[in-house]
Amino acid sequence: MILYLHGFRSAPSSHKAQALRARMAERGLEEAFWCPQLPVSGKDAMAMVETRILQCRNDGGPAPTLVGSSLGGYYATWLAERHNLQAVLVNPAVLAPISLEPYLGTQTNLYTGERFEFTPAHIAELRELEVPRVTRPERYWLMVETGDEVLDYRDAVLKYAGARQTVLEGGDHSFTRWADYLDDILHMARLIR
Repeated sequence: MILYLHGFRSAPSSHKAQALRARMAERGLEEAFWCPQLPVSGKDAMAMVETRILQCRNDGGPAPTLVGSSLGGYYATWLAERHNLQAVLVNPAVLAPISLEPYLGTQTNLYTGERFEFTPAHIAELRELEVPRVTRPERYWLMVETGDEVLDYRDAVLKYAGARQTVLEGGDHSFTRWADYLDDILHMARLIR
C-alpha cells in the first residue's frame, strides 16, 4: 500500500499523484494507492492518515509506504518516525513552519480552486509535527532537484544525511523527472519485484 501525501495548496489531482496512480493502475495495483485531499490543519491531516495506517495494520497486510511531496514530505517524516514506516520524500518542506509563514492569509488550492484561510494556528500545528532529527535514515529515500525554486534542496540533503538520496541537477519544485522513478518507488514499497 502506498499512502501519497500531497503538498500545500495541492490535491490528489496533482501531476505526481496522478502519474503514480496511473502507473499503479497499469500494473493492476490501483487498490494499493491512497491519496486523500488533506485538510489544511496539520493536526487534522495527521489524524486522517493515522486512521488509514491503523486500517492497513488491522487488515494484516504489509506496512504501508509513505510518499510525500513538499509539505507532504514533512508530514511523511513525522508519520514514518511515529509508526516505523519507510518514506519517499520528494522536494520535502524540511522547515515547513518557516517556509509557509509567507502564506498566512487567504489561499487558493492550485488544483481545486477552493479558497481557505491559512492561520498562525496552522503554523503552530506544523511546529508540533517537527522532527528535529530522523532516527533511522535507512527508512527514507530523499528525491530532490537542485533547481527547486520554492525550497532549498540543501536543507533536505542535510536533514536526511545517511538516507538514500537522489539529487538531480536542474529541475524545479515539481520534480520534473518524477516519471523516471515510479517503478523504483513501487519496488521500494514491495509492490513489484
